[in-house]
Order: sequence, then C-alpha cells, then structure tokens
Amino acid sequence: MADLTGFQRIHIVGIGGAGMSAIARVLRGRGFTVTGSDRGEGLLVTALRAEGIPVAVGHAPENLGAAELVLASSAVPDENPELVAARAQGVPVLRRPEFLAALTAGYDVIAIAGAHGKTTVSGMIATILLAAGLDPTFIVGGVVANLGTNARVGQGRHFVIEADEYRNTFLALEPQIAVVTNVEYDHPDSFPSPKHLRLAFGEFVEQIRPGGLLVACADDPVAHAVGASYHANGGRLVRYGRSAGATWQVTGLRANESGGVDGVVWWEGHEIGLLRLQLPGEHNAVNALAAVAVASALEIPWETSRKALETFAGTERRFEILGEAAGVVVVDDYAHHPTQIKAVLAAARQRYPERRIIAVWQPHTYSRIKALWGEFLAAFEQADRVLILPIYAAREVDDGTVSHRDLAAQLHHGDVVVAESLADAVERLAAEIAPDDLVLLMGAGDEYLVGRQLLARLPANGCVEGRA
Repeated sequence: MADLTGFQRIHIVGIGGAGMSAIARVLRGRGFTVTGSDRGEGLLVTALRAEGIPVAVGHAPENLGAAELVLASSAVPDENPELVAARAQGVPVLRRPEFLAALTAGYDVIAIAGAHGKTTVSGMIATILLAAGLDPTFIVGGVVANLGTNARVGQGRHFVIEADEYRNTFLALEPQIAVVTNVEYDHPDSFPSPKHLRLAFGEFVEQIRPGGLLVACADDPVAHAVGASYHANGGRLVRYGRSAGATWQVTGLRANESGGVDGVVWWEGHEIGLLRLQLPGEHNAVNALAAVAVASALEIPWETSRKALETFAGTERRFEILGEAAGVVVVDDYAHHPTQIKAVLAAARQRYPERRIIAVWQPHTYSRIKALWGEFLAAFEQADRVLILPIYAAREVDDGTVSHRDLAAQLHHGDVVVAESLADAVERLAAEIAPDDLVLLMGAGDEYLVGRQLLARLPANGCVEGRA
C-alpha cells in the first residue's frame, strides 16, 4: 500500500500498545476517523478515550463498525474474530510493517533502531526538533514526559519514528537518517540466532535513502560493524559514543546535583561543551549524544540541542519515578533484557547511592528467558535484594519447562525471594520495606502495577516501620 488515499475510517486491533496507540494518535491528527479495540483496560486505552478515540475492550466482529481499513498489531493472531470478520467483508487488513510505509510516505524519516535506548533517543530527537522549530511528526515507544504524549502530527517535513526490529518491522521504513544504538540478541521468537538479527540490521541500513545518513554507536561492536559495512559501500556515516575516534564523543561522565548525569561533548576532537541531563546513568549520556549527532546533521546548533536536552525528563517506563511515600522511592523501568537490567541498576546506584535497592523483576516471555538464561542469572549484582514475579507470557504459551522459581533458585545473588502474583509482591514489599529503600520495578509487562498499588498502601506522610 503506497498511501492512504481513499480511506477515512480506520479500525486498530490491539490499539492499547505503545506503538499502536501512537499510530492512532497520528492518524487522528491527520484527520482520519479512528476506532480501536484491545483485550483489556489500560492506561493508554483510557488516554485514547479521553482524546476522543473510541476503544472497545474485548474483540468482537461488531467492533469493526463501518471501518474501511483494519490495522492489526503484530501480537494479534490471524484468527482474531475482528480480523476474520474484516476479511469476510472484504475490508483490507494490514499489519504494522505494511502500514508504516504508507504512514511515513512523503516525509524525511528519522528512524531510531537498536536493542536498547531507541525510545529514549527517539524522545530526545523529537524534543530537540521541536525546540528548533522544525515541528516534526513523531512516534515514540513511550510517553515523552515533557511532551505529554507518545505521538503527534506536525507540519514539518520530518517524521521521527522508533524503528522496531521485531518481525523485521523496521524494514518497512526508508529513512533519510537512521540511528543504530546497539545490536544485541533478543526476540528469539523472531530471530532464531544472533546472526539472523545482525543480518536484519544490515538490511535496515540498506533501506537508507540515497544521500542519507547512518548514525551508529561506536561503543557497540555490531553497530560499529554495521556502520563500517555501510560506509564501505559508499554510505555517509557518523559515529558517536565514549570511544576514542568517534565523530561525536562524550567524556568525563559524572553524577550531577539533580540526580542526572553530566559529560563533556567533543566533535572530531574539539571540545563543544557541557552536556547536562536530568536522567541518571552513563548510558543516557550516550543516548543524548546520538540525538545531538542527528540534530547536527540537520544543522541544528549545539546550544539548541543542549538546552532542549536539559529539559528532557525522560519517557514513560524508562526510569520513571512513580512516587515517593513514607521515605520509600518507587521507580519503574521497561528493562527486560540482561544488558538493560544492568544499566538500570547502575543508574539507580548512581542516583541513589545510599538507598537499599530492592529489584522487583518480572521476566518477559519464555523464549527470551531460555535464550538468555545465563545472562539473566548474572544481571542483578548491583541490587541489594531481588524479588522475582511469575514470567509474563505476552504472546507466548507456558510449556512448563521454565518458571520464575527456577530463576530464583539459580540467580547469582545472595538475597532472592519469589512472589506468586502481583498481589503477593505488594504484600511482601509492604511488610518489609523501610525508609530510604528504593523499590525498582523492571519488566515489559504489568509489573508497574505493583509499584502503584504499593504506593497506595504507604502513608503519604510519616514512616513505615523499619525492617526486622
């Protein structure tokens, strides 16, 4: 499908996810009539309804209404009753990869790909472009805190989009500028081996338009190799990171007084200035450098980028502070890969060096846990205590071969407990936490509900009783 001409009413199945809700907002902003359905209530479903987009809970043929085109999330099976009914009625059904080409047609696309960091980098780039007056359209995989949304329609020519590698979704894009933050094995249900994943990223950068640009992280060996191959074939390449020799380099990283991170930015060996972020963690300084590199390619001055990044307050579910009560801080993060878990724990230790860190982990998908078993077991060194929730199945089915109890038994850590449900986790935490604890929730499922329910249990003022 080359464009959306001839369609007005679009129905989205699985609209409550981060990516699909963002598409819904862009479509509505462009004047389409949008409806949707999802399997359950959620924060994004509530937000979409508040914005005037009708969302049905549960899937049934009647939800289609007068839809002229149906868009389905990758997580929705072909036998979904709405998809079956649409096909029977002759209504076109598209998956997200097929749809993205039409959605981004006519724009200068800035696509951010990578195993980790793409949501933050996408939000940072969108923030800088808005500050520069370029009025971009964007789709980000989480709500950008200082913008209050995960998507918007602008009048400028740029479309900033988080490029998801799952099921090769990002191969539908033809970016003017592509960013590769890192390439690390994930999504074993989509890529049978690390080699298949590397090849997919190689194909992604081949999609860059003639005369376009690849911005690749110099610190990541696979991203570096992908960049080298692209450059050897005549493509324009800019590297960023902490590594010597990167076009854009950041050095002298240190915590700042606001709980974030500072660093000195260099361009081709020349000092540019001080980068100051509200976000903790050295990985976020590198993320910011990717955004600076893209902005520079668009001829946005360093001062504009620097000031915009100082205001950047992060994205939803990326080191999101859910609240503080009775001296206990509760933070939620989308970390669901061993590398992400290590980075988030390091950021937590940097920002809250004196607090006891209780890591509440909800493992995500059985295939990922099996494929990265050894890496997960060694990922929690910087936590003081680890509480493991049942594995979140997402699109998968439990075959009974692995459980959260197996993980707890083998985790390389001296203080590990299990919870049998979200409610059980809330009860266990409420019974043991003390002032100056940090409860750090990690996962890509619904573990954030533990944090919200725990905060509701804690007195707003005063203290909880100390742990025994």
